[in-house]
Amino acid sequence: MIPEKLRLQQDQDRIAYWKRWGPYVSERQWGTVREDYSPDGSAWDYFPHDQARSRVYRWGEDGIAGISDTRQRLCFAIALWNGHDPILKERIFGLTGNEGNHGEDVKEYYFYLDSTPTHSYMKCLYKYPQQAFPYAQLVAENQRRGKLEPEFELLDTGIFDGDRYFDVFVEYAKATAEDILIQITIANRGSEASTLQLLPTLWFRNLWDWNPDITPPLIKVVHSDPTFSQLEAQHPTLATHWLYCEGDAELLFTNNETNYQRLFGTANRSPYVKDGINNYVVNGDAQAINPDRVGTKFAARYSLTLAPGATKTVRLRLSDRSQLSAPFSAEFEQIFQTRKQEADQFYQEVSPLPQSDDERNIQRQAFAGLLWSKQYYQYSVNDWLKGDPGQPAPPTDRKAGRNHEWGTLFSEDILSMPDKWEYPWFAAWDLGFHLIPLAMIDPAFAKLQLDRLTREWYMHPNGQLPAYEWKFSDVNPPVQAWAALQVYQIEQKSTGQGDRAFLQRVFHKLLLNFTWWVNRKDMAGNNVFQGGFLGLDNIGIFDRSAELPTGGYLNQADGTSWMGMYCLNMLAIALELAKADDSYEDIASKFFEHFLYIADAIDGIGESNIALWDEVDGFYYDALHLPDGQQLPLKVRSLVGLIPLYAVIVLELETLEKFPGFKRRMQWFIRNRPDLKENVACMETPGMGARRLLAIAYRSKLQRILQRMLDEAEFFSPFGIRAISKYHQDHPYCLQLGGNDYFVRYEPAESSTGLFGGNSNWRGPVWFPVNYLIIEALERFHSYLGDSFKVECPTGSGQEMTLGEVAIALSHRLVALFEREASGRRPVYGGIEKFQTDPHWRDYILFHEYFHGDNGAGIGASHQTGWTGLVAALIHQNAAHRAQEGQHDHP
Repeated sequence: MIPEKLRLQQDQDRIAYWKRWGPYVSERQWGTVREDYSPDGSAWDYFPHDQARSRVYRWGEDGIAGISDTRQRLCFAIALWNGHDPILKERIFGLTGNEGNHGEDVKEYYFYLDSTPTHSYMKCLYKYPQQAFPYAQLVAENQRRGKLEPEFELLDTGIFDGDRYFDVFVEYAKATAEDILIQITIANRGSEASTLQLLPTLWFRNLWDWNPDITPPLIKVVHSDPTFSQLEAQHPTLATHWLYCEGDAELLFTNNETNYQRLFGTANRSPYVKDGINNYVVNGDAQAINPDRVGTKFAARYSLTLAPGATKTVRLRLSDRSQLSAPFSAEFEQIFQTRKQEADQFYQEVSPLPQSDDERNIQRQAFAGLLWSKQYYQYSVNDWLKGDPGQPAPPTDRKAGRNHEWGTLFSEDILSMPDKWEYPWFAAWDLGFHLIPLAMIDPAFAKLQLDRLTREWYMHPNGQLPAYEWKFSDVNPPVQAWAALQVYQIEQKSTGQGDRAFLQRVFHKLLLNFTWWVNRKDMAGNNVFQGGFLGLDNIGIFDRSAELPTGGYLNQADGTSWMGMYCLNMLAIALELAKADDSYEDIASKFFEHFLYIADAIDGIGESNIALWDEVDGFYYDALHLPDGQQLPLKVRSLVGLIPLYAVIVLELETLEKFPGFKRRMQWFIRNRPDLKENVACMETPGMGARRLLAIAYRSKLQRILQRMLDEAEFFSPFGIRAISKYHQDHPYCLQLGGNDYFVRYEPAESSTGLFGGNSNWRGPVWFPVNYLIIEALERFHSYLGDSFKVECPTGSGQEMTLGEVAIALSHRLVALFEREASGRRPVYGGIEKFQTDPHWRDYILFHEYFHGDNGAGIGASHQTGWTGLVAALIHQNAAHRAQEGQHDHP
């Protein structure tokens, strides 16, 4: 077993806790719901960036390139000062949801470059300007701009002109699970000498302010000479650790306590407060740091003057070993080199098939982004609602405000975040997609995520899964059963054995969740579902989660199709579990029957007679059910009409033969309810390999949907499937009702509306998660229909492709977002010349939230490696396809 896999096994077996320390510090804790104790729920305004340096957090910590233990008691991160900024650079800056012209938006450049699953080796890069950071300019210009204008970015300010910036590389290597080597490398990219203050910072999260029974921890000096200093960090519930700082650094101490004087004009509890080191370094306030050299927050101050193009390295070591007489001996460098080699070895084994250097670089950074986006997430909603001992009581309005109905939710876990700055909180459906690439490298962590989400301290007693912290009661697409099966199969393929106990555990909890959907989101009880916005934010003509301005409710093609997909995934899991326990055959039959009812209802064939399929257009649409009983189809050509493709499953002949009870009940339905199988499935005619098919959109519907989806004038962009058809660019959809006009038009870039904050857009751009599911659906259809079933791709080209070939073509288009074209340019960076041509920028990849529907430029959250990290899986699959076809070289 290679070293990294051995470490993973040791951690899983609890022999050595290799994951106890990791990148669990958030990029942003300020402005989150957890820290919001306002009466009106205005989280962005209650705890703004300007207060973050002075005010203690209640529920977590943030920092640059930070690490912590799994309960975030002791944290380490870097701080920087260029001599011009008004404050230390201790955390990543960005605009709030109220400041940005397209919602919240990070305004810095940082890149996750490498990490192993146990974090035995990690590397990231932060680009720090040498001139005063333009905080005010970024806020003012973005507030000035309207929704139809692009965001004003940090590069646009000219701060990087002349390469007047530092590249700050932060690397970690573990000698043991509790002995962490830290290497910070600073490069001056400018043409003039420049000085930088580097302040590696160690601090304890403040728990004592919220619990008077907790003894405050302490950091103190135990050794200091010109070669190195040694700090001791004592904590009542964490083993003592020692920080070794190379060289003769200035040692600065304060406390992680709120500066009440600065913020509220009242006396401080301690003379040494959270921003004490900032005040000492930036303002020259000698009274701000503790001369006794003790406290709960510490920084080693290094003043570095770098010549043009020069590089300097600072080394530290956070260890459980107190007697290191030579902490920076030759062993230090040897450990770093060994861990780097082991990381290379690990990822070569993950993707052993031939790939281009560019593909491997993209994939490696995608995995790194996923692993760096693991975060300690604590949120006890009950405590948040009622307040803490010794603290002012929260406003009375909170008891009926945000998340008040989720008092049972209690989280204190390491979770996979969508983006640790823009979305530093878990999101139920995002998480399902994170697990696919995570399962490729760390199945145990992937399984733990689903285990946690479906446990009773996350799941509501009524069976609902929490959506995200801004509103746990919102409804995300139910992809958890799909994700559980994917994780199970990925692990089974890589190790030869699937974790049946995990699958069974999650399945039982999802039975409760499925029941919640049936009872709460099928308004009329006719197997046509609502669901609300379902993660697609502004895709409709109005907010689908809010009370409709027209009255009535929406029958949703996507909500109904997600439930069809949910049925089929639960059916597949039940059949897998039935291999060891035949009682699951009955449950499989239940989901088979329920799927047929849903598929029947969406086409309006049976008693419901609510057709969401438009035979004239050959497409699925939402339908507006008005108070007077009238039903109007909302003819927007969007992903809503493509999601029915996801509801497809292929059953192997040997599966049917293995479960005679299930097969017998299935055949009873075929004989006795021919109305339910009409146009929705092919359970009698064997396909390739005598397989059987269950699908909502079969053959004739499939062909008609694909005709639109593969039309480059509609959905099929050079970089994937658009969220809304480009047809609506020249033909906006307009609903005229009650004297009002409701519009939807094709918008390939940022949103022009403020729906859901305006920080994301489902009206034209390319989104990775929904594209990934389309690829999977096409592969399933192909496994049944075989090579004889072909479609024109692109539509109108005269080129016929099998559905398997279409899936591969779509996958290549998505990967091409990040790859260098023949010109050397990457579509993801659009017209940003710095990223396209500068050797110090062009090979660092940002995995954006979504992408311009026409040119592929990255838009939205810049570090949403969470679901955009699916590109790592696509690169792997593309290499496998090439190997199957005998193409050993990258095309």
